[in-house]
Amino acid sequence: MTESERFTDERWQAIIRNDASYDGKFLYAVKTTGIFCRPSCKSRAPKRENVRIFQSADQAVSADYRPCKRCRPTGLKLPDMEWAAQIAKFIELNFSETITLATLADMCHGSPYHLHRTFKRVKGITPLEYVQQTRMAKAMEYLERSDKSIAEIALSVGMPNTPYFITLFKKINGHTPAEYRQLIRNKSIKGVLNHASKY
Repeated sequence: MTESERFTDERWQAIIRNDASYDGKFLYAVKTTGIFCRPSCKSRAPKRENVRIFQSADQAVSADYRPCKRCRPTGLKLPDMEWAAQIAKFIELNFSETITLATLADMCHGSPYHLHRTFKRVKGITPLEYVQQTRMAKAMEYLERSDKSIAEIALSVGMPNTPYFITLFKKINGHTPAEYRQLIRNKSIKGVLNHASKY
């Protein structure tokens, strides 16, 4: 790590105080959101262990971070397509946590109403529908590849209410989680038998 990328106490204080006198001296990115900001950004203070320091917007972008919509560290307005992608990425990285519209707005730096409207226009579904789809896709993966119980899977995709998880899973996939798991196993057995019958 170069001297200019070191994360000093002085820089940490600048971030938590939103100190504009440090703007232009460094940028900081937050691993859990995938977003980078100016030190003066009024967004909620991140956890220190989730912060990375960059000297330029180009460096942050090269490391796969996106510019904050609120403080515009690149000096440009973040296009709605990119903001929606930023929101989607946050959901994909944090689907097992409690995610509300307020959480998304706080983490992705915008108002709940504007975020909801923009995301739906760009993606064709609401942010919370995207959360549900992401959770169900992960649940399908667990059902196919693990022996976790239905309750364990529900919990691991951020849905501690198992009956609600089962209801939502059936609504989206047309089968209960148990039926889906059985279907996958039957297909797998059939595939093995078909393969064996060729020899």
